[in-house]
Amino acid sequence: MTLVVIGPVTEDLIIIGEEESRKVGGATYFQSFVFEEFYNDYLAVVNCSDESLIRDFPSKDKVKVVLKDDTHFFINRYPFEDNLDIREQISNFADIPILKSDLEDILPDEIDAFVINPLNRHDFPSETIDYLKSFNVPIFLSVQGFLRMPLDEVNENYTIKLEDFDEFSDILKGVTSIFLDEGELNIIGLDFDVDEIVVTDGSRGSRIIGDGEIKIDAVKCEDVVDTTGCGDTYMAAYITQKILLKNSKIAGDFASSIASRKIENFGPYNSN
Repeated sequence: MTLVVIGPVTEDLIIIGEEESRKVGGATYFQSFVFEEFYNDYLAVVNCSDESLIRDFPSKDKVKVVLKDDTHFFINRYPFEDNLDIREQISNFADIPILKSDLEDILPDEIDAFVINPLNRHDFPSETIDYLKSFNVPIFLSVQGFLRMPLDEVNENYTIKLEDFDEFSDILKGVTSIFLDEGELNIIGLDFDVDEIVVTDGSRGSRIIGDGEIKIDAVKCEDVVDTTGCGDTYMAAYITQKILLKNSKIAGDFASSIASRKIENFGPYNSN
């Protein structure tokens, strides 16, 4: 059985204070390092225009590329080196949807669950979401991408704002778990037909809302180096333990620990 992780790979510019670096990124990219370590039977499906972007994945033979005519580009700027919870984000809003026809011939025969990582509202049309739901396996969904829209008054192509939209309830209907931060939760609320809502809040920890609410403390870092991809790392670590142990508290504590270790190093999670 295979865990199938779907979402764009990106070209990223990371700016921390005055330091700049260019990296491969995207939620699926960051998550693949966690799954490689803790859930080895996984498949990453990414959409982009440049197949060479998978060069930095931990296991290239576990990645399938859906070639499109553009690639997501993000600038993640952290203006305060002493507070990496604060991020300014810019995107090119690439319109490169993952279609049902893109997936039909590449998905494995037996699937444990889907992890869906949209980076903007274009990535997963409702027809694609409905197709993935038809497999009747757990679906873990990162919410943020569906809320991203261009902030028109600054630059219609780049600067990001977050807003709800009418079709969101239908997209979430029947999804097992959704992952978002406190700011995104304030936008969409709690009234959705999902089993579990996992809400992160940076250095303030996280909480898991299901039958009740579980508070997860953040694991303190010795040195905060790079928070880009921290939420994606938390999500992947949570999913591995939730599937294997079916215990939200254990999964949350584990995810907090792994996310903390990721923050202490630049780039994706590294067990070393």
